[in-house]
Amino acid sequence: MQNSPSENNKRIAKNTLFLYFRSILTLVVGLYTSREVLAQLGVEDFGIYNVVGGVIVLFSFIQGAMNSATIRFFTFDLGKGDSEQLKKTFSLSIIIHACTALIILVLGETIGLWFLNTQLVIPAERMGATNFVYQFTIFSACIGILQMPYMVAINAHERMKIYAYAGIADAVFKLSVALALGFTTVDKLKFYSVLLFGVYFVMSGFYRYYCHRNFAETHFEWFWDKKMLWERIGFSGWTTLSGVSAIAALQGVNMLLNVFHGVIANAAYGIMTQVNNAVTQFSTNLMAAFNPQVIKSYARNDIEYLHNLIFRFSRISFLLLSLFIVPIVLNMDFVLNLWLKEVPAFAVVFCQIRLIDHLLAYTLSGLLFSSIIATGKIKYFTIIDSILVMMNFIICYIFFKLGFSPITVPVVYIAINLARIISINIFVRHLIAFPIRTFCKKVLIRLFIIGIISFPLPILLFSNINNSVTSFFATSGVFLLLFLPSAYLLGLENNEKILLKNKLKKLSAK
Repeated sequence: MQNSPSENNKRIAKNTLFLYFRSILTLVVGLYTSREVLAQLGVEDFGIYNVVGGVIVLFSFIQGAMNSATIRFFTFDLGKGDSEQLKKTFSLSIIIHACTALIILVLGETIGLWFLNTQLVIPAERMGATNFVYQFTIFSACIGILQMPYMVAINAHERMKIYAYAGIADAVFKLSVALALGFTTVDKLKFYSVLLFGVYFVMSGFYRYYCHRNFAETHFEWFWDKKMLWERIGFSGWTTLSGVSAIAALQGVNMLLNVFHGVIANAAYGIMTQVNNAVTQFSTNLMAAFNPQVIKSYARNDIEYLHNLIFRFSRISFLLLSLFIVPIVLNMDFVLNLWLKEVPAFAVVFCQIRLIDHLLAYTLSGLLFSSIIATGKIKYFTIIDSILVMMNFIICYIFFKLGFSPITVPVVYIAINLARIISINIFVRHLIAFPIRTFCKKVLIRLFIIGIISFPLPILLFSNINNSVTSFFATSGVFLLLFLPSAYLLGLENNEKILLKNKLKKLSAK
């Protein structure tokens, strides 16, 4: 049965609250976990773990392609209400993901192992531990691939409460692993990789168990349909291209840092990645509340509702992300020194530029990208977007050859992402008749005014206060005093204001 727009809006609001709660907890726990891991492993071993994981991620473009196809086709079939097709889609997805895990295992044990031992700059005395960690990283990657169809099912059915609880449990388990490092007498790098593998194994078992108990279509039955397979492979082929470019931009650049600047630069990049992953997890959780409705509304050909979803997501994501990104960016040096026992060189600037990039990217294009995926017409968009993303690797390589600093990396990222945002907006105007002028009027102008009201004074205070503790509290306090009222008055629609008032009344009554 198709729900009314008001029911869908209430579900999105409820799911957003669940995922917001999940995001805050996992963000705090995740950042503290990273602090403990860095402190226990040391800068050198932390850099090694980061670069070893990067070797596996080099092959994960295959996984990313399969994941995109699974999300799109499963949610599309669910939106159309075709239960028989849904069962076939899920069973075929299990087969495809199993084959994907096997491919990554083979690539990892051949090309990846060769690359690890011959091309990376790793201290000779740590090569044994590095190879040990590498094996468990491969196993963890394969488990992650096999659990993906079950996570897709939970997300597509919009069971965000379970999704939230599972995410919190995962974060707590990883924190426990980090704390356990302080009590072991064996090689901490090896111990860490084994325990993390255990966490992935336990969480995979939970997702599988929950889906079997709640969703009939997730009971695997052997199914083979060549037409369906090639349809998904065709879709995956283009997302594979996108994945290859993304890996080149992220882990390829990480390898360049290792070659040109050594494992200390990898440690700084690892901190940037940890911070960006934490914020990305927050943004992804927020997007998870909207994504199923994006694909389902396109499946029903309800394009007007799809446009409204994009407007709402852009406003809400900017407001929620700005709430903690702006104070953190202004006081990044203080935050990292509070968080970490040893801050690697370049980490502060890396993190500042990357978070600004993140705020812009999710506000201006986050749900637009999902809308393109929903249409299934991704060929030309993927080609152009992949070329732009690959430029990260190419430009960074050129600058490094010319002797530029590692700070080049996040600067190049933000420049390339601005070009990608322009490209995405051009495509959605064609594919879903997206009204860019209306988007500017209803969203961007309002957000710009909020920024003008709330950003300049905290920046001025930061520039004139020398004490880092005083600066943190002064800039954060002034920012919130200016941002919260303007966000409420200009950033929320009337129905959203009513919903917020009702939630606050319920909380105050408890």
